[in-house]
Amino acid sequence: MPIPSPRSSMRLLLIGLLACLLPTLANADVDKRLRIGITLHPYYSYVANIVGDKADVVPLIPAGFNPHAYEPRAEDIKRISGLDVVVLNGVGHDDFADRMIAASENPQVPVIEANENVPLLAATGVAARGAGKVVNPHTFLSISASIAQVNNIARALGKLDPDNAKAYTDNARAYGKRLRTMRAAALAKLTQAPNAELRVATVHAAYDYLLREFGLEVTAVVEPAHGIEPSPSQLKKTIDQLRELDVKVIFSEMDFPSTYVETIQRESGVKLYPLSHISYGEYSADKYEKEMTGNLDTVVRAIQESGA
Repeated sequence: MPIPSPRSSMRLLLIGLLACLLPTLANADVDKRLRIGITLHPYYSYVANIVGDKADVVPLIPAGFNPHAYEPRAEDIKRISGLDVVVLNGVGHDDFADRMIAASENPQVPVIEANENVPLLAATGVAARGAGKVVNPHTFLSISASIAQVNNIARALGKLDPDNAKAYTDNARAYGKRLRTMRAAALAKLTQAPNAELRVATVHAAYDYLLREFGLEVTAVVEPAHGIEPSPSQLKKTIDQLRELDVKVIFSEMDFPSTYVETIQRESGVKLYPLSHISYGEYSADKYEKEMTGNLDTVVRAIQESGA
């Protein structure tokens, strides 16, 4: 049997060492992947499209919980200990996250406030509840505000993960382009801008951002504050107001579980159009695009059917 040369022996030794190291190197690459926490469905879609296969996106709360009524649970707080960063709406829609992070084993986890420097609308009805924040937090229901948030998130993630910063930027640009195309396709279905006389109302102050994309201003809001049903006297006042202002269209939340919406429609004669709040169901990368396409189409239909 031939005796291997010293060079051959060294080559075999190096191959053996490399074979032993490969699993370790592979695990090291996996360990370097960012684990990014999110609080709301739209932010799951934003972040999933930004990072692609370069990082993991982890919802802080399981699917099926209403973020407006969510109370932090021990198992959800525990999940924060394994996160590298948390992406927040940060302007009132996910205040529960602050309490979760403070109570977790990772209270210093970096946070990205997606709405930093994004123009905000004033909230309607919040003062009636004595809330501290006076801005409308539903910025994700605007295409333009969503694109601004996507760019904010991509820049911040790039600073945390410089090796993948270019991929995050490129992905954010591609995603933003798709969102702009969605909006353009919706607006193209309207042969002319909505009539200035068209007056619309909403069940709660969530859709102002979306309606402004079409040049519409909200004339009245039914709920005194988000999630607070109007009293019988408030409901009567609202119905009288809708009649007086000649409101033609009211936008409600899809699958809204209250009978007072039907009362408003019956007593005022306005036509009802349900919109998605993008707050329910399973988390997915394409959820935002699917549900916002439906919202855009619904607003277009309302404008067309109103005869404006």
